[in-house]
Amino acid sequence: MPGRYFEEWQVGDTVAHAITRTVTESDNLLICALTHNPQPMHLDHEVAAKSEYGKPLVNSVFTFGLMIGVSVGDTTLGTLIANLGYDKLVFPNPVFVGDTLRSETECVAVRGSKSRPGAGIVTWAHRSFNQRGELVCECTRTALLSKKGQ
Repeated sequence: MPGRYFEEWQVGDTVAHAITRTVTESDNLLICALTHNPQPMHLDHEVAAKSEYGKPLVNSVFTFGLMIGVSVGDTTLGTLIANLGYDKLVFPNPVFVGDTLRSETECVAVRGSKSRPGAGIVTWAHRSFNQRGELVCECTRTALLSKKGQ
């Protein structure tokens, strides 16, 4: 399904994204390398074993990026003009290698753009859960979307 145009969103619309993903050690190592993040809690099994978690935590940048990435096809693919911001980003539960994540998106606000008559502003709440149904990531995202025919 392609992304939706501005007029196709209403407050309360909720999408359960079909794409799920089991997190691998390679995912965690790659995001740490790409972002130059040397945090031992992500990379060092000996350090992590001594922590309250007992094993490495998956880098939260991966969790956030995956949550947003899987939402694109159902929200903004082909209709996005610009992401305007992400707010209230939280990670209430840790993610570990082997966790399978699923995500959902809820429309929480819509309004026309005052400066761009061919566009509108949509705000969503994005949420990601692990295989036990525990919330692992949540944020709001605001984007400028095209109106149909613009």
